[in-house]
Parts: sequence; C-alpha cells; structure tokens
Amino acid sequence: MENYFHLHLTEDEIRNISSIGLAHLGDAVYELLVRSWLCAHGRATGKGLHRAAVELVRAQAQAERSQRILSLLTEEELAVYKRGRNAHVNSIPHSASRTDYLRATALESLLGWLYLHGDEERINQLFCAMMEE
Repeated sequence: MENYFHLHLTEDEIRNISSIGLAHLGDAVYELLVRSWLCAHGRATGKGLHRAAVELVRAQAQAERSQRILSLLTEEELAVYKRGRNAHVNSIPHSASRTDYLRATALESLLGWLYLHGDEERINQLFCAMMEE
C-alpha cells in the first residue's frame, strides 16, 4: 500500500510534476503549517482561528512572507521558486495582484517540491523564517 503521507518518488517523477501541481500540493503543506502555528500560539478560538488562517494563506500574505526567505534559498530551491513564479496560471483571484499571486504560487511550488523530497526539516526552517515578526 502506498503511503501518501510520505511519498517516495524518483527525481524524474518529481521533475515531471508541473509547477501548478507542485503549487497545489504546496498550498496544502502551507495551510497545514499555518493551522499548526496558529494552534501552537494559542490562537485557536472559533471564528478567530478561521479568520487568522485565511489572513495568513491569502496570496498577498504568502507573497510578502516569501520575500523574507529568498536570500536563504539554495540555488536549486531558487530555481524551483522561479519555475513556480513563471508558471502559466489560468486565472488570478480578484483579491490578489498578478505579482502577489505569482509569488504565492512560487512559494507553494517550493513547499510542494520540498515535501516531495521528504525535506520536512527544510520546510520547517523556511516556515519559521517566514513567520518571524
């Protein structure tokens, strides 16, 4: 039976996943991290929790936080980020600028790629850097 919590894909299999596919997966990774962060920081109260999560996962917030980690990225990570940023997206939500949406997609692509590589430690390092105030 396949373990979908910890996939074991080859480099070629990961490379063959589109940037949009990586972003789709990375969006879920980021959402889980944000929800965990909110609960761990005592912000788990009904509607307030949902509002706080929405605030942190919207494109503008992701775009801003992605800029905090660019200087920390390895060459390979930066290439994945740029690949995600340059992905062809069909539609951009009215609540986001094109630039913010593409930066958010780039961040999500990077997180999806790191997740598929099983690099939870690196994901956590980057997430902690993004969440520093």
